Amino acid sequence: MAMAKSLKQELRPSAPAPSTEAASAILDVAEQLAQTRGYNGFSYADIAAELGVTKASLHYHFPSKAELGRALIARYTAVFGAALDAIDQQACKPPEKLQQYVGLYDAVMRNDRMCLCGMLAAEYATLPVPMQKELKLFFNMNERWLTAALLDGHRSGSFLFKESANERARMLLGALEGAMLIARPYGDPRRFQAAAERVLADLGTGRKFRQAGPV
Repeated sequence: MAMAKSLKQELRPSAPAPSTEAASAILDVAEQLAQTRGYNGFSYADIAAELGVTKASLHYHFPSKAELGRALIARYTAVFGAALDAIDQQACKPPEKLQQYVGLYDAVMRNDRMCLCGMLAAEYATLPVPMQKELKLFFNMNERWLTAALLDGHRSGSFLFKESANERARMLLGALEGAMLIARPYGDPRRFQAAAERVLADLGTGRKFRQAGPV
């Protein structure tokens, strides 16, 4: 594989400085493994084999798996946050915003993966503290965004719910992450889609959500 050969040269421990391209390639492979196997389901040996490099070269960029894991969550949070910003910039109505939000999760499932942070949350007790902190940042970001969208929709009469917007945001986030986990053993994204449509229907948004690109 041409990419692996070039990276093998680039990832040598004696390199004068970490390569952004090489570090990104490591994170790309680690993300795919974490989304399909979980954090405890892969090792540096798996990443090295995929890229055709030595484990020592990986340690040059990420001295420990804990540091790799923290960087992985931080990058995923940044990408997801950018997707939320893009939804906000479209100035669409609250129901449409939530439909697009659910579409982000659906895109991950259709790519035969799980939400990275939802997957890692299942292993929370075994994760290093820095990773646990990064996970909370991801979920806090989502709760804040959902709270704002729900509050806007409630004020405009688009959404109906009795609890606070923050409580409903937590319920919605938990429902989506849980729906992904339950659909996974069946390998059928339609199970997630059906659950997501029910969640949206309960808010009065209609039964369909807009499919988005992968996150």
